[in-house]
Amino acid sequence: MDFLTDFKPLTVQPQEIEGMSFEMIDSEFGEHSFTEEQYKVVQRVVHASADFELGHSMIIHEKAIQAGIDAIRNGEQVYADVQMILAGVSKARIEKHGGSVNVYISDPDVMKEAKSLNTTRAIISVRKAIQQFDGGIFAIGNAPTALLELIRLVKAGIAKPSLVIGLPVGFVSAPESKEELAKLDIPFITNVGRKGGSTVTVAALNAISLLAEKE
Repeated sequence: MDFLTDFKPLTVQPQEIEGMSFEMIDSEFGEHSFTEEQYKVVQRVVHASADFELGHSMIIHEKAIQAGIDAIRNGEQVYADVQMILAGVSKARIEKHGGSVNVYISDPDVMKEAKSLNTTRAIISVRKAIQQFDGGIFAIGNAPTALLELIRLVKAGIAKPSLVIGLPVGFVSAPESKEELAKLDIPFITNVGRKGGSTVTVAALNAISLLAEKE
């Protein structure tokens, strides 16, 4: 086949592409125990990653979906550990209710303090977020150290996030950080193992904001 002349996409319409993708995901995902709303999040995670194993590894606290919806509708702030999340998230759906997406990882004061304490900027950025706003949604897709610091602050009674989307990717501390998150009795969305990342964290957050649009 001459790829340049013979290949034709099934469709070039964005909504049709997304709809066809979701139909394929539904047909291939198989049996699961997620609720209808939880599956909306999982579906978008799979859509963003094309990874069914990742989808099946998702763990969603029973109060997570409603907690996220309420947080967005109440105009609570969103913390993201890296700029990639800020770039990918549908900010308009959050901002229409008075919230915003905040990334502190490159702030001069964060970089200065991290250097002085010989620690990661991710850790310091979480501490800054806790000082900036109460509650809120914490979306962590890159830095296990950020998630571990948030967990420490939750256990200490210092941080009280409305929802934690903890899906950091990697080998060093990523699986362990998510395992620790799943032990907490707070609303969370996470998964088992090394897989994750900013892209799927964005997908989960966007799924929550879409659910918040519904009456």
